[in-house]
Amino acid sequence: MLLRDKTILGSRHPFFSELSIPVPWGEIRGKAWGPEHGHPVLCLHGWADNCGSFNTLIPFLPKECRYVAVDMPGHGLSSHRPPGVFYSFPAYAADVRRVAESLSWTKFSIMGHSMGESQFSALYPEMVDGIIVLDVFGFVPTDPKEIPRIMRQGMEEMLKFEKKAEEKKRVYTYEKAVERLLAANPTLSERSIQTLLERGLTRVEGGFVFSRDLRVNFKNIERITLEQSLEMQSLIQAPVLLILADKGFSPASRESSQKLTSKLLQDTVVRVPGSHHVHLDNPEVVAPFICDFLQTKVLSHKKSKEDAPLLCDCRTLQSHAVARLDWILK
Repeated sequence: MLLRDKTILGSRHPFFSELSIPVPWGEIRGKAWGPEHGHPVLCLHGWADNCGSFNTLIPFLPKECRYVAVDMPGHGLSSHRPPGVFYSFPAYAADVRRVAESLSWTKFSIMGHSMGESQFSALYPEMVDGIIVLDVFGFVPTDPKEIPRIMRQGMEEMLKFEKKAEEKKRVYTYEKAVERLLAANPTLSERSIQTLLERGLTRVEGGFVFSRDLRVNFKNIERITLEQSLEMQSLIQAPVLLILADKGFSPASRESSQKLTSKLLQDTVVRVPGSHHVHLDNPEVVAPFICDFLQTKVLSHKKSKEDAPLLCDCRTLQSHAVARLDWILK
């Protein structure tokens, strides 16, 4: 991992450090807040966003945590995947594993928005001690009858893209880029649009181009059914906080929603007013629930575990001291 020495003060968020994690095809870029040895929390943004998605939320969260937010491959300032390679949920899970290894994190919490949870908590349950899911059910099941059509569509999109890959990206003025992103995300505030564009644009001759890989817009060809989603969900060991916005994401069917939340209801499900990006637009709405979850479900448990060996060691030392005193008195 390359941690840049430069520490930056932004206008809307506290000090943070830029970081770069080497991967076989380039680098995964990101930002880190909080004490270096604080409890690790990995922040994963949603589809077509970038790690700036957490800029406004993190200042409201517990100061004893170390928050690392990354630009997933193909997003923000991170490298695009090599030519011919698809973007998929399993690939994102592997990226999370790469990030954790680079940071030397063996146990950490995950805060993911939309696609951000990326199946990692089910594949590596022993590494995750807390999960905060922002406006998504963690898994996006697909009707088995639809999977062949979606897979074919994703493949055709990729092949079509490869035939015209030499075409240059469209160049925008900054104002037109704002209009373009707002048209795709009409519920975002202007401030949130500007926050995402800090890492979402690259300056070129004549203006700006969007930094994300156009291939992230293609259909994800690796799909799982509702039954597979439930089986994956059953592997999760960590406590879960699910925050749903009343005007946000909803699964394709009510049945999926009910079944996916059946296990999560054993933990905490909260509904808040707002849109899909409520954590970015109105962080003060979701922050109290996240703070409470981290303090009561993660940090307090971690402290208890850390104190237990200490208590044992103290008792052991005390018993040795008593035995030593008895020997001396003899």
